[in-house]
Amino acid sequence: MATESPPSSLAYRTTGSTLLHPISDLLGIPLDQVNFVACQLLALLAAFWFRIYLSPEKASSSVRHAFAAIFGIYFVIFCFGWYSIHLFVLVLICYGILTTASTHNIHRPLMIMTQKITTLAFQIHDGLGRKTEDLTPEQLRLAIKIRPSFLEYISYLLNFLSVIAGPCSSYKDYVAFIEGRHIHMKLLEMNWKQKGYSSLPNPSPTGAVIHKLCITLVSLLFFLTLTKAYPVTFLVDDWFVNQASFLSRLCYLYVVMQASKPKYYFAWTLADAVNNAAGYGFSGIDKNGNFCWNLLSNLNIWKIETSTSFKMYIENWNIQTAAWLKRVCYERAPWYPTALTFILSALWHGVYPGYYFTFLTGILVTLAARAMRTTCRQYFLSSEALKAAYDVVTWALTQLAVSYTVAPFVMLAVEPAITLYKSLYFHLHIISLLIILILPIKPQAKRQSQTLNSFHNKKKT
Repeated sequence: MATESPPSSLAYRTTGSTLLHPISDLLGIPLDQVNFVACQLLALLAAFWFRIYLSPEKASSSVRHAFAAIFGIYFVIFCFGWYSIHLFVLVLICYGILTTASTHNIHRPLMIMTQKITTLAFQIHDGLGRKTEDLTPEQLRLAIKIRPSFLEYISYLLNFLSVIAGPCSSYKDYVAFIEGRHIHMKLLEMNWKQKGYSSLPNPSPTGAVIHKLCITLVSLLFFLTLTKAYPVTFLVDDWFVNQASFLSRLCYLYVVMQASKPKYYFAWTLADAVNNAAGYGFSGIDKNGNFCWNLLSNLNIWKIETSTSFKMYIENWNIQTAAWLKRVCYERAPWYPTALTFILSALWHGVYPGYYFTFLTGILVTLAARAMRTTCRQYFLSSEALKAAYDVVTWALTQLAVSYTVAPFVMLAVEPAITLYKSLYFHLHIISLLIILILPIKPQAKRQSQTLNSFHNKKKT
């Protein structure tokens, strides 16, 4: 009896559906990545249909919630298989917790789920378990006074717009979108009459979606060419480690880290376009009178590539995750908020040692960069020429510092990370430690407390 030939490793490297394994074999791309892209493209089409045929004017909020949740659950099963059933069980357990207590720590079922569950828990806690005077302005704005129904909860966590690639949004914004209040709410927040509109406008996301899809296509092109041309494995190649000059190692490290970005640009921009196609993500009107659809944007590519500080780079990379870390950790940490936030980020990302190398290094670099900027920047603002020179130097240093810091994140394992850092003489670690020991660092937690007190004092007056 003849035996079947074993399936290709690429096609079956997933616990999800194998329906698309012929495409995986044809393109030479792992099936889990093919499934991901297929689901996101289907989500894009479904989002347009959702906005047109299940608009708030044509369907009730319950129908919109139910459709978003059911379609999202299908995507999870398609991508991850029935092994993901534990996710749904955990979601049910967490709902029971949220309806009997104000907030709890939730373990990680999936990264996006973790963000949403903890965000919702803390916002319910702020609305039902804390005094108004103890809240920051943003916590007060996002606080939830009424616990969500089960349908609203499932829809928020598992909707097809964000269940695969995010981003995490606030519960209030999501419910306002489902109920048809999202755009009008944002227009009222920024006082649309001052922008020159005599009546409430009804902006279309089509232009924003097309723009983001163009960025997605360019990112995909770079991923298929640049990323494969500069493999990260060369960073620990014998020739690179033992014979290349120190300057060559730094330059190639920068090039490799640049080449690793397009896959993130692709995934996050496509996810943003999916939400916009459904009519979600409107953020207001800019100073030029243009409609903005960047409420859920996860990155600002221009600001990333032109960053002149470590802080600026972080603020424009994975923006929604940074906002989540700020809301659930940084603003609530009683001490050492920067260190605790980096540690939480490492734990959230997973168990690979490279993550911890990156985020622990990030603590040192962030503190050192903050001290340097606070101490030195003021001396370069006296003339345009000095300011331009300062910006050029800090841009180069920032790009190299980021490349050095995130390299273990891409490598994942301990041995290659240590090999790379040895070849670079641990120079950034040493420099950062010296700066931290020599230059003063302003305590962030104290400054946050002063800001909160100032806000409430203004409210009283």
